[in-house]
Amino acid sequence: MPSSPVSRRNLLGAAAAAPLLAAPFIGATPASAAAETAHRQSRVPLDRISVQLYTLRDQLSADLAASLAELRAIGYTRVEHAGFVGRTAAQFRGFLDAAGLKATSGHVAIPQPWDATAWQRALDDANIVGNHFIVHPFFGVDATGQPIRDGARYHALARDLNRAGALAKRAGLDFGYHNHQLEFVRQDGGSRTGYDILTAETDPDLVHLEVDLFWAWRGTADPVDLIQRHRGRIRQVHVKDMDTAAAFTDPGAGLIDFGRIFQHAREAGLVEYIVERDDAGTPPRTPADALTTARNGYRYLADLRY
Repeated sequence: MPSSPVSRRNLLGAAAAAPLLAAPFIGATPASAAAETAHRQSRVPLDRISVQLYTLRDQLSADLAASLAELRAIGYTRVEHAGFVGRTAAQFRGFLDAAGLKATSGHVAIPQPWDATAWQRALDDANIVGNHFIVHPFFGVDATGQPIRDGARYHALARDLNRAGALAKRAGLDFGYHNHQLEFVRQDGGSRTGYDILTAETDPDLVHLEVDLFWAWRGTADPVDLIQRHRGRIRQVHVKDMDTAAAFTDPGAGLIDFGRIFQHAREAGLVEYIVERDDAGTPPRTPADALTTARNGYRYLADLRY
């Protein structure tokens, strides 16, 4: 997020510009120069920018209608929910419709232990709200709050994720898994991580990946490496940035080179870019700060060229 990343961007920009400056002298054709220019001017489609409503949880609780209207005024047309702010699915859908927003995605935990009937109710709610994606949001700590290091737990979760994905597909929904840093802990004293187990043992046709870019970095996983290992499977990303203390900051204000990652969007299968900041609205930050994060994130993604 601060000054060192800015200089890094400048350095990367200079490196990218160098071939174009040299092109007339090394025989580059106008077509190749134009192709390079077009590549460097890629951008995030505005209609694929979303925001995770967990970012604005306090503000939504205080005034749901006004908060959703403010998001629409910023430019958002889609959101990802994490619950219905004390409303039923139908009531929540009404607030979204009134604001001109679509909840294209929702975070909903699969039942543990597995319960197909309870999951079906969640899928029914997702269809009422109008979700396309439904995403399992969290896993990886044991009963003491420590990272899971027993691979059997991940093998069991993979089985349940496949079950959840099969029912979601039958309901017309695209089911995904959202990571934190915990999945990148090695299991059973070996070299295999929890994420390795989950991605190997879930069916790509039933479980896509929603990669949280901040938490991947915190888990020492380069998102570009994840894309290259899971081509076509990363449908969504959480766009949150990291400051020099490895804490949250607004997108574009920190260390993560999002342009470098988004250059691989087609390879990833990426269709949704979701702004988020976990600590927005948490003291000493205020609900107004959460709205600022939503505004900064949208503007950053809308202005980004790569």
